[in-house]
Amino acid sequence: MPTKAVVFDAYGTLYDIQSVAEITEEAFPGYGEIITQVWRIKQLEYSWLRSLMRRYQDFAAVTRDSLAYTLRVLGLDYQSEAFERVIAKYLDLDPYPDAADALAALKPRKLAILSNGSPDMLNALVRNSGFDRLLDATISVDAKKIFKPSPQAYELIGEALGTGPDEVLFVSSNPWDVAGAKAFGLNVAWIERVTPEAMALACVENELVAPLTMFKAIRTQMDELGFAPDHRVHALSELPGIA
Repeated sequence: MPTKAVVFDAYGTLYDIQSVAEITEEAFPGYGEIITQVWRIKQLEYSWLRSLMRRYQDFAAVTRDSLAYTLRVLGLDYQSEAFERVIAKYLDLDPYPDAADALAALKPRKLAILSNGSPDMLNALVRNSGFDRLLDATISVDAKKIFKPSPQAYELIGEALGTGPDEVLFVSSNPWDVAGAKAFGLNVAWIERVTPEAMALACVENELVAPLTMFKAIRTQMDELGFAPDHRVHALSELPGIA
């Protein structure tokens, strides 16, 4: 079937979640990198735990709770102003440099985001990056009250765009999201921004494993879940050649 729609994950795929590191370092000097990595790990963990527990709260609440956890376990005291300044960065994350050109090159196919982000978070993010001029839809899992990789979350693509799974190319850099989308039946492209070779080199070049290296080892390689992507690329700029 021809590809009628290309649907993107937001966090880590179109938008660089590591771009919060500058603001976390400004707010908590000397702790920026460790805050950034623990925060993201707990953010994902809380989304999955809440789905399994059937105690949904939207991604804005999950993001706040996971940051509060991170600051507490690191023993960091803070004022509400510093906390809110860090949280606000999630509304204005830096897009990957090739994101806008890749979106433009994929037209006239329907283009959309499917994200765990809450509607207010995603709408602000898309507007602040200017991608509202390129996207046909911004879809939040909030409509189903369950997070990806639940099959119910991926159902939202067809409901919003009127497409079948075989007419959609789903794009994510998150291996757990790739596995979830493929299990649902979508055609999937994985953006492999970190290779095993790069991981190995980072480990042998340092006496101690840095927080970012540990994060990459945990979150950037394809999981052993029995599902492989249809396409494996290294940048958004490669997508027009496969869609």
